[in-house]
Amino acid sequence: MSADLDPITVEVIGAALSSIVEETGEALVRASYSTNIKERRDCSTALFDREGRTLCQAEHIPIHLGSFLDFIPMILDVHDPANMRPGDVFIGNDAYRGGGTHLPDIVLAEPIFIDGALVAWTVNLAHHSDFVDRAHAHIYQEGMRIPPIRLYRAGALQTDVQELILLNCQVPRERLSDLRAQMAANRVGVQRFTDLCERYGVDTVLASGEALLDYAERKMRAGLEALPDGRWRFEDVFDSLDFDEALPIAVEITIAGSDIRLDFEAPPQVRSGINMTRTALLATVYYIVKSVVDPTVLPNAGLARPITVLAPDGSILNCAHPAAVNGRVQTCQRVADLILGALAQAAPERVSACTNSSCTVAVFSGTRQTGPDVGTYWVYLETIGGGGGARAEADGLDGIHVHVTNTSNLPIEALELEYPLILERYELIDGSGGAGMHRGGMGLRRVYRATEDCMVSVDISRNLSRSWGLEGGGSGGHGGFTVSPDTDAFVRGKGTLRAGEWLEVITPGGGGYGRAIGSRADLAAQ
Repeated sequence: MSADLDPITVEVIGAALSSIVEETGEALVRASYSTNIKERRDCSTALFDREGRTLCQAEHIPIHLGSFLDFIPMILDVHDPANMRPGDVFIGNDAYRGGGTHLPDIVLAEPIFIDGALVAWTVNLAHHSDFVDRAHAHIYQEGMRIPPIRLYRAGALQTDVQELILLNCQVPRERLSDLRAQMAANRVGVQRFTDLCERYGVDTVLASGEALLDYAERKMRAGLEALPDGRWRFEDVFDSLDFDEALPIAVEITIAGSDIRLDFEAPPQVRSGINMTRTALLATVYYIVKSVVDPTVLPNAGLARPITVLAPDGSILNCAHPAAVNGRVQTCQRVADLILGALAQAAPERVSACTNSSCTVAVFSGTRQTGPDVGTYWVYLETIGGGGGARAEADGLDGIHVHVTNTSNLPIEALELEYPLILERYELIDGSGGAGMHRGGMGLRRVYRATEDCMVSVDISRNLSRSWGLEGGGSGGHGGFTVSPDTDAFVRGKGTLRAGEWLEVITPGGGGYGRAIGSRADLAAQ
């Protein structure tokens, strides 16, 4: 830290950066049109420095960092900064040439200029629930791929680019409105960052950004030094409706002083959407290591400096083009708990038992058969919470989103108002959390009845395996789904509901912590 940059100023500017990304996030949610963003808050916002390093990410959805990490560097690689102007806006989503982790997550980035010089970027992401009824053998089947290109040039909308994107969307009215909301959010970010520079001076703000990166690194290294040095290995399996058998995965974690290294083992990438890009893996690792080592570390690029991540190229945890990636969040969730399993051997008091390890997804889509919008296409996506892992001092939380997802369930009133569906049951599943001195969190049951014919796709994990407990705690319950008796059979979680038929979705429970007092094993020991 330079002599003329005092810690109080750095702290104030750091708080201001956090405030900016939170405000841009709220602007995005409030201005959006689709239920997936305005109700479920499936979006994220961040600020980056001119080189593309994360200055601050809002406390939204950790996996979205994976779509941010490479986006600015890719823009700078293919677009000369000397030719950028205020009002330029870049759009992208591709997992291989667009910095993304799956195609529904569309990123908008706008450069921020002060006195004609590029000083920072405001970036946001929104999940556009659109690319449905797709196959997932490879990326070309999963939707429209957008490399980093200009959507706006010096403030002028590139209508041909927008028309090309909307033509490839199934619900273009929603996409247009949500893209406009993303634009509005970025404008807030530009204005607030500009105001901050006017108040404190651009040199002070940029220097404070560097100081905050260094501070996050120091905090992360101090947290790692507080853990014992050593090497710990943990193995688990990944199961999905796409496979008849579970796939083995493992991690070996080495802590040496203030550095941590994670070596993953995983099978080769598959013809399914469960593959993870490297940025998705990095986002997952950064989130979970920060959570265990020191949750108070600032969410910027500095925290990643002590972390080394290795995974086999072309595997499900570090896939290569043209692997499909649409359902990558399921694998991310399992990786997060895999890391917890290894770190539990180093610091069990800091780690929970295994969460539900899943992002249970139900997607409904169809053509309106009644009402003023008859004939128009609709898509409803829901990610459903499950059980949290029990902790050394408390039960696991019930019916929550865990790890890298962090979205909300759609309120029943909004669901039934906007879609031809009725939610008949929404409840916690008693006994689905693992037994223990502290029980695992309970999973959820949601029963949907269709009032019009629609297609359905269900993505569930922990349908074959169970979430593990710690220190003698029991395993959580399975996830799964059932349909009404007369419904045609679903194949790999995909099928059709006719009007009047229902779908029941059950999410997994979390693992327990500690041996339950008064258990059979305890009585036998006496």
